Amino acid sequence: MTDIESQPHRHATHPQIVKRLKRADGHLKSVIDMIEGGRPCLDIAQQLHAVEMAIAQAKKTLIHDHLDHCLADAVGPLADADRAQIDEFRDIARYL
Repeated sequence: MTDIESQPHRHATHPQIVKRLKRADGHLKSVIDMIEGGRPCLDIAQQLHAVEMAIAQAKKTLIHDHLDHCLADAVGPLADADRAQIDEFRDIARYL
């Protein structure tokens, strides 16, 4: 294992991401209970939507954090024109 792999990889947003994923986990458990309990499809669909949104937001936060920190650290200081390309890439990543 390399030094990079043996050191924890953490960013300031990781606790926020974990919080969102735990919320999604709670919603998912609720959906399972709702299905097993015979709840109406509309109620189930609303909870599934909440799960999707929580996971999508966690993913978006993780990707943007990676672009802001890991990618920026890898390429080092950039001229404004070059930085604009990375900023544009970050903006387009919103649509993932």
